[in-house]
Amino acid sequence: MTQFISSLFTFLPWLFIFYTSFVILFYLVILFISARQLRSEYGFNSKEAEEDLLDSFDTKPVSILVPAYNEEAGIYNSVRSLLSIYYPEYEVIVINDGSTDKTAETMIEAFQMVKINFVVRTRIPVAEINGIYRSTIYENVYMIDKKNGGKADALNAGINLSHYPYICSLDGDSVLERNAFLKVIKPVLDSDGEVIAVGGSVRIANGCHIEGGEVMTVGLSKKPLVVMQVIEYLRAFLIGRIGLSRHNLLLIISGAFGVFEKESVTRIGGYRTDTVGEDMDLVVRLHRMIKDRGLKKKILYVPDPVCWTEAPESALYLRRQRQRWHRGLCEVIWNNKDMLFNPKYGLVGVLSMAYFFLIELMGVFVELLGYLLILFGLLFSFISVEITVLIASLSFLYGSVLSMGGVLLEEWSLRKYPKPRDIVRLFFFALSETFWYRPLMIKWRLEGFFQFLAGKKDWGEMKRIGVGAKTEAK
Repeated sequence: MTQFISSLFTFLPWLFIFYTSFVILFYLVILFISARQLRSEYGFNSKEAEEDLLDSFDTKPVSILVPAYNEEAGIYNSVRSLLSIYYPEYEVIVINDGSTDKTAETMIEAFQMVKINFVVRTRIPVAEINGIYRSTIYENVYMIDKKNGGKADALNAGINLSHYPYICSLDGDSVLERNAFLKVIKPVLDSDGEVIAVGGSVRIANGCHIEGGEVMTVGLSKKPLVVMQVIEYLRAFLIGRIGLSRHNLLLIISGAFGVFEKESVTRIGGYRTDTVGEDMDLVVRLHRMIKDRGLKKKILYVPDPVCWTEAPESALYLRRQRQRWHRGLCEVIWNNKDMLFNPKYGLVGVLSMAYFFLIELMGVFVELLGYLLILFGLLFSFISVEITVLIASLSFLYGSVLSMGGVLLEEWSLRKYPKPRDIVRLFFFALSETFWYRPLMIKWRLEGFFQFLAGKKDWGEMKRIGVGAKTEAK
């Protein structure tokens, strides 16, 4: 038994070292690719280019779908922000998914909506619809009032009602920058239909000054949990998604902000309703369709168009969110396991799916192993001091330093945070990530994994303060 324990503590540290070194190298390569891509393509930010698209006859009309469950606090600001975007032709469809608060009443009163008789072609089966409403002051604003069926079912209902060839999924607590749609639709126009899905960046609205559904000034929340989420979003969007998108390997378009070709989405049956990872699952199944049918289609990410969304401010709701996210990842990998390491699906199967399985899903166990090895190394001397220091250094590099890379890319290119003190705070909190935030994420992601094994399906209640309902930045 003693020999076994000794062998185990010889093997496990080197397993962690080799795994973490490989992951860090992978991320550094992605960081380099993302930096080059971000720098070379950030030219699309001129007023002239935006005005050309605004007046172009080729600009595609878009149906904006806003699933809303108990979004009373933020739904007005979200819809108001959509009504002020710069885009020639679009409609807003709010889907009230059986809310138990006053989401529907808020919409009806604020936008003077009336119930209409409208025959909907049901291309995708959905839960029972109670009624369809249309604003009497904004003819492009609709609301579907339906029984609760979950976010995916609500989006499918919106797809059935939509009139336009492109759809945009947008969370009910989100606020769009006015020129976001002009920028996110540009790859579709440039590709002449080759691009069937585009995702934009999602940023944290907590701490921003928002009036009338528009971000007036960008600020940083005073709450450490929110600041860490800002850093996470920068790392995920500016490092991970840009690098994967460059080679058509993107597997996630955030449910908070993404544009899709409607025909492609309906062809694969819309959003899957038996998973909480419906946004990632949709993109994976679009890749499956592309490969199975031999289509020359692309799915891209554009870093500049930004959607601002509300982040959980308490540990209780952040924990539920991260449990759900990891559970959703497990469900997507399991439901599409035949694509994993499968050369039939090209680099999507052998690289993208492998990345999400080996690093995003299983990486939580390796990270936990690292912390345990450091703890045992310090307390019980099972591991040499040199190996313990190496493991701690790799853990710090894997967590904090890569997060700092995301902050650096933000400051180097997009510069959404105008105050120098905000950038300094982001760097400071990025440095501290390994010591307190990542252990929390490991715990909550592990809980999500075991919830997946237990077959849990519900979303978990989330409390909203409403973006723009209060501001922390002055």
